[in-house]
Amino acid sequence: MTEVRLILGDQLNENHSWFSSVDASVVYVMMEVRSETDYVRHHAQKVIAIFAAMRRFADVLRSTGHTVSYVTIIDPENQQDLLGNIKRVVEQVGAASFAYQEPDEYRVDEVLRTAAEYLHLPVRCVSSEHFLTERSDVAEFFADSKRWLMERFYRMMRRKHNVLLTSDGEPLGGEWNYDDENRGAWKGAPAEPADMRPHHDHAEIWQQIQQASVATMGNAHAEDFRWPIDRREALQQLDDFLATGLRYFGTYQDAMHHDSRRLFHSLLSFALNVKMISPLEVIRRVEQVYHQGGIDINHVEGFIRQILGWREYVRGVYWARMPDYVDQNFFGHTKPLPEWFWTGDTDMRCLSLAIGQSLDMAYAHHIQRLMIIGNYALLAGLDPKAVHEWYLGIYIDAFEWVELPNTLGMSQYADGGFLATKPYVSSAAYINRMSDSCKGCAFDAKKKTGQGACPFNAMYWDFFRRNEPLLRSNHRLSMVYRQLDRTS
Repeated sequence: MTEVRLILGDQLNENHSWFSSVDASVVYVMMEVRSETDYVRHHAQKVIAIFAAMRRFADVLRSTGHTVSYVTIIDPENQQDLLGNIKRVVEQVGAASFAYQEPDEYRVDEVLRTAAEYLHLPVRCVSSEHFLTERSDVAEFFADSKRWLMERFYRMMRRKHNVLLTSDGEPLGGEWNYDDENRGAWKGAPAEPADMRPHHDHAEIWQQIQQASVATMGNAHAEDFRWPIDRREALQQLDDFLATGLRYFGTYQDAMHHDSRRLFHSLLSFALNVKMISPLEVIRRVEQVYHQGGIDINHVEGFIRQILGWREYVRGVYWARMPDYVDQNFFGHTKPLPEWFWTGDTDMRCLSLAIGQSLDMAYAHHIQRLMIIGNYALLAGLDPKAVHEWYLGIYIDAFEWVELPNTLGMSQYADGGFLATKPYVSSAAYINRMSDSCKGCAFDAKKKTGQGACPFNAMYWDFFRRNEPLLRSNHRLSMVYRQLDRTS
């Protein structure tokens, strides 16, 4: 009795129990489809990377004896949607059942929930065996709480998985969180590590993407492609980060510099989010390096918090709040995105650099996303759903379960404070302190109003003035409103 099993483009986990033994009665189906490339406009490198990684994964499975039915984007029999292609394979092999791994995105989950009715076959869903929590764990943890404070959840996860703890269950170093030590500006030293990521030529894949008329944005860099496409390359990237980047990561994780786009970030989020590597193995490796000595606790804790705490937490928020979460718009913002979000062509140098880098690399680190691009979007009153779709498309590591809460909740405060305790906005002073973007800009970061003043300054105070009925009662903003009250 043959069973068809679906592997999605973000389920490239070689260690999944499905692959622990070869079963001749199982056919794995993988597909490149327009329904997945077109629901938002994606960065060219994102589409290339997922297709290249999927094809490599199919080769790995075949090399170990598994049967794989692979549908390319230009296959003339491609139905260009998940269920259409699954049905075609089911009929070709005479399958008696269908199975899939739990999807990470609500949209895909809804489609696959209809598979039994569509295929007229028994259907089962299994775990992706990747995350450290189940979908509902975060909601259950906060069931009796008004505030879903990530720090509480993070401490529970530290204890549950025995991460960075002493023998009596206390945090190593005496503190649970070293975020106060992780806000340093980078002035050129220590030197940014060499970029040791692989070089690939994916010109053929890029040509096929264009042949299929998939609309993309950004630079493809198809002939010198730098993102990992299999587990071996992702593990090598982790090794390189542990050897050269981790020792400075914490202090400079919020820093920005136009000549050093990576600084001390690992750039592992794409490999993690398509499941080439697992969160727990990354955490254990980081812990191991710490115990070997020579790296301060703030770097290690700061990195682990992003994976063990924030990553699992936002996934839980996503599944607790969907499907309504995507339509949240606390401030009622409706302005469309400026055209320069697709070109980077603006005289505001910080935005030009951050968006330009995003278009060139399909990557920008969290502060560029939050405090440069997201800051502008919130202060300017851009439509949060449009901002979400732009973030979801442009970043190589952006999958809706992790991107949506970060964008709508953390960046745009569109959920009215469910995720963030206050809007994350700033004037030019923060940008000037944490980056070199203001040097050579057409605008003066220190000038508040008038000709040549940085727009962020007036926009910052205007944001709080126009939203005073919604924000004045927030105790975290009392200082802002005291200062505003003294301003003419």
